[in-house]
Amino acid sequence: MKTLSIKGTARKATGTKEAILTRRTGLVPCTLYGGKEQVFFNVEEKQFAKLLYSPDAYLVNVDIDGKATQAIVQEAQFHKVTDHIMHVDFLEAVPGKQLTVKVPLVTHGSPVGVKMGGKLQVKLRRLTVKGLVNDIPDHITLEVGHIKLGESVLVKDMKNEKIKFLDPANSAVLAVRTTREAAPAAAGTAAVGAAPTVSAAPAAGAPAAAAGAAAPKKEEKPAAKK
Repeated sequence: MKTLSIKGTARKATGTKEAILTRRTGLVPCTLYGGKEQVFFNVEEKQFAKLLYSPDAYLVNVDIDGKATQAIVQEAQFHKVTDHIMHVDFLEAVPGKQLTVKVPLVTHGSPVGVKMGGKLQVKLRRLTVKGLVNDIPDHITLEVGHIKLGESVLVKDMKNEKIKFLDPANSAVLAVRTTREAAPAAAGTAAVGAAPTVSAAPAAGAPAAAAGAAAPKKEEKPAAKK
């Protein structure tokens, strides 16, 4: 994974009031766990700009008062109205211990089905994987050029020797769906040359024969002799 560094300061108080005061000063309350003990610390909110607002997965070098620890972001909480960061949980990356991480999906190629008029729909933009920190990639690339119209890729179709995919096996990762324009047997193209089911009225000024058989003429009687 890509690496990124942040610096923080340790904090002892962990109550709600303390957290509110911390946020007012532009700091974000954070927790580091997964090691021997939990560590509570604060980080300037601006340091999270690249870490939390990026699709990439990062291994973070967390420096707390000069003591560095490698970790990943396990969870981030945001304010419902202002969207400010409320709290961030970090999970320590212990050597030899597997981690569970959400990794972004990147597609490569243009599906055959899209060239036929279909639409590529990505269902899971981030995949939950488990593995050693050195085996977890920055992102997962999926070749999609061979996918035909109506076909999909499920989680169980994903293969990687070093990591395990944890999302439900039958969940669709992506699919190429049929659009109205590409739908087979569409009206007007399904039966070429077939008789129309609805007859149209003749255009104004057109001869009566254009709408069907002409009405029979009335028989004219000969004029009476005087």
